[in-house]
Amino acid sequence: MTDLLYAEEEEALRAAVRDLLADHCDAPGVIARTESDAPHDLAAWKALADGMGLAGLLVPEELGGQGASHREVAVVLEELGRAVAPVPYLTSAVVATEALLECGDEELLGKLASGRTIGVLAVGLQVAPGAAFQAVRVEDGRLTGELTGIADAVAADVLLVPGDDGGLYAVAADAVSVTPQIAFDLTRPLAAVTLDGAAGRRVGDAGPAVRRALRAGAGLLASEQFGVAEWALTETVRYLKERKQFNRPVGGFQALKHRLAQLWLEVVNLRAAARGAADALASGVDADVLVAVAQAYAAPVAVRAAEEALQLHAGIGMTWEHPIHLYLKRAKADSIAFGTAGAHREALAALVDLQMP
Repeated sequence: MTDLLYAEEEEALRAAVRDLLADHCDAPGVIARTESDAPHDLAAWKALADGMGLAGLLVPEELGGQGASHREVAVVLEELGRAVAPVPYLTSAVVATEALLECGDEELLGKLASGRTIGVLAVGLQVAPGAAFQAVRVEDGRLTGELTGIADAVAADVLLVPGDDGGLYAVAADAVSVTPQIAFDLTRPLAAVTLDGAAGRRVGDAGPAVRRALRAGAGLLASEQFGVAEWALTETVRYLKERKQFNRPVGGFQALKHRLAQLWLEVVNLRAAARGAADALASGVDADVLVAVAQAYAAPVAVRAAEEALQLHAGIGMTWEHPIHLYLKRAKADSIAFGTAGAHREALAALVDLQMP
């Protein structure tokens, strides 16, 4: 029977990542960064990826990685979600890395595992696993076209670009034009990538690589969404214990207790769904089903937790200085990343042969 509880090593990893993020990603700092021209915290990324070796968790040790599993990556993403950390971990250490693992490109995998090279799969953040994705024109090894909605492209050193010949090409970021797009979540910026005869090196077949990458991205995104939801619940409970009205803590009112109890149940269920998806990705057993289950459940819970936090913090929650808006925006943006909850429900219905009406 699968054990979804956290192992001792996973809890130690969580504590280390949380301590690091407390130093690098405090709320005022993250808010200030979203208003600047440099949304990514590359110092935090360097500490996570290079200092702690977390960029290579999914990469085998013989290729310069840590040889860990999706379970450990899920713990890291829970903490990144709790801090809404503006680092390209999901895009580089998970999605781009999984694509390269499918292709077997050892050289580039080693570079991404070190954390000194940031890789991004040039597929729109909204694309679900198995769905159609944009490709660019390939002529004599040169790539031409435009791709939109690419998360963290502004921080990338190398882009993995699908070609219309079925190949996946590694393209240096300085060989393309990256134009920032307006994103709802300012901590995970989007961009349009324009290629005009850019040189590319074919690393493998795009179809299976993109499908594997997006499945892992969707499954592990649920852990990030759990981190967002858990932060929202914890901070709201803490605030309602301190905030007084009629000379008593607001949290003592029965109506609010019921709302928080219901939210707690949903967040606990989200943790189980996210852990199930991470474990399935690690073991390879029923991964498609459990990823679809996690994503069908995660988005509405994370959004509702952030909305409840905003409402129950009352006036202070509406201010730009309080970080709640960062969590609500991340939850809303995540709700359409790698496919909507509805798209995953449809996929799940097909997987278990239960056709929707």
